[in-house]
Amino acid sequence: MTVAEETEVTLAVGQQKELPVVADPDGRHPDREMHAILEIGVRGRPGRTGAPVPGTGPALAEVLIVDTSRSMLHPAAKLHAAKDATVAAVRMLPDGTAFAVLSGRFHAALVHPGAGSAVLAVAGPAEREAAERAVRILDADGGTAIGTWLDLARRLLKDQPAPVKHVLLLTDGRNEHDHRAAMALDTALDACEGRFVCDAWGIGDDWDAELLLRITRRLHGRAHAVRAESELPAVYEGLVAGLLGTAVPELRIRLTPTPGTVIRQVKQVVPNEQELPPVPAGPGGRGAEYVTRAWGEEVRHFQVVLTADPTGRETGEDLQLAAVEIAVPDFGRPVRLPAPQPVLVRWTDQPLDASRQHPGVRRHELYQQAGAAVAHAYRAWLRGTDGRDTADRELARALALAGELGDAQLLGALRLIEAAPGTGRVRGGLKDVDWQHLILSSALTTPPEPPPVRPPASGPRADGAAPPGSDPPGSDPPAGDPPGGAAVPSGSAGPAVPVRPDGLVECPDCRWLGPADSVYCGGDCGRLLRGSPA
Repeated sequence: MTVAEETEVTLAVGQQKELPVVADPDGRHPDREMHAILEIGVRGRPGRTGAPVPGTGPALAEVLIVDTSRSMLHPAAKLHAAKDATVAAVRMLPDGTAFAVLSGRFHAALVHPGAGSAVLAVAGPAEREAAERAVRILDADGGTAIGTWLDLARRLLKDQPAPVKHVLLLTDGRNEHDHRAAMALDTALDACEGRFVCDAWGIGDDWDAELLLRITRRLHGRAHAVRAESELPAVYEGLVAGLLGTAVPELRIRLTPTPGTVIRQVKQVVPNEQELPPVPAGPGGRGAEYVTRAWGEEVRHFQVVLTADPTGRETGEDLQLAAVEIAVPDFGRPVRLPAPQPVLVRWTDQPLDASRQHPGVRRHELYQQAGAAVAHAYRAWLRGTDGRDTADRELARALALAGELGDAQLLGALRLIEAAPGTGRVRGGLKDVDWQHLILSSALTTPPEPPPVRPPASGPRADGAAPPGSDPPGSDPPAGDPPGGAAVPSGSAGPAVPVRPDGLVECPDCRWLGPADSVYCGGDCGRLLRGSPA
């Protein structure tokens, strides 16, 4: 596996900072919600590639799960493609990589390294050949109970030291025998969450998109499907190549709220939606950490929702609601981390200022609406003639939302369902699997296109107005730009608050003590301590 000698993580916080301070009819100041978008990127530094750090061991432990229920024989091309793809994946595993192949029916069984083994095989020429022979003689029978498959993968991966633990699951059907399984799927997902990453793939004409999404959203993976069985081997090769290029096995988002601020939610919104449960950030702290896994060179977006009470707060001044940090556990390779960034609030009594919404937040809402429209259209289509009008109406709504988002991938998937371009009507002759592909497509999200680069402003006009193409005073940068107020400009002066002899700064308002380079107070007031406000 070739990795960057030094991986760089970037962080930008995008938000509209204004929140209303106006009291309700009873004179109370209810808590207000602040939504922020975190844009986090992982990339290798150009020209600095090399071999893994000596002594760190293989980076990947892989479990390949093949559905061998009876339906994989109808047609038999599904089972043949599954075998070809599994063999292709095994052949790509570097020497020293821990791996196993499982067969899934009512129960899960070890195909390789063999029944009864409690440890994974270790890739090498002989082991890869043995695994291929075992896969080639697989047959299909029985039913589908995916919870038992995942639980066996969990037990096999439990003691593996590799930083990336991954499961690749393939199924052609639905979890129809969950009720009689040794372990129900919900129970298995509870046991497996946080133990490994799982990508799930559908093949054939009878798989369930919602099932794949349910699994991958809990296990930090992604759900996909092939339209033709022959596509699967190449897909598996690409996926394994991506896993072998993993730059960061685990990345943690650490949020530390100021007193009076509550973290309500953190979720991934690009490239797909994924709820992130909190874990404590450390003993005695106010903060929480949110774990994300298996990063290649990519950018993801996360939505943070905070609530705060404006009672007694200054208006018109930037205050810190929370600090955002990125942490990466030591996995034997150097990682350059970004400086902490603040999530800010500016309390205002101006309704127009408080009504603005960050474009990234609005974009995620549009994706949620588009996904709901697809789901409603599918359910209406299942009702046949009785649901035709509703299916047409919801498809037209999804098309309009995809157009507003400018998402070419989603528009293309919707147009495969549409009778003719521009009609907004569901075409005849559709199969259920056509809708399953659309449901998966509607679960994928993309960031907005970056704004065009504008020429530098030539200076203020004689009438005092801003030059054409410049941002109005006090406006926030577009999503993706470094957030206003998030970092002190390189040319700014030192701390406005003097550093004490013990190397700390003391907030003049609430007497909070903090490091000398603190930009914002981490105590009750959250005020700016040095640099310039946004």
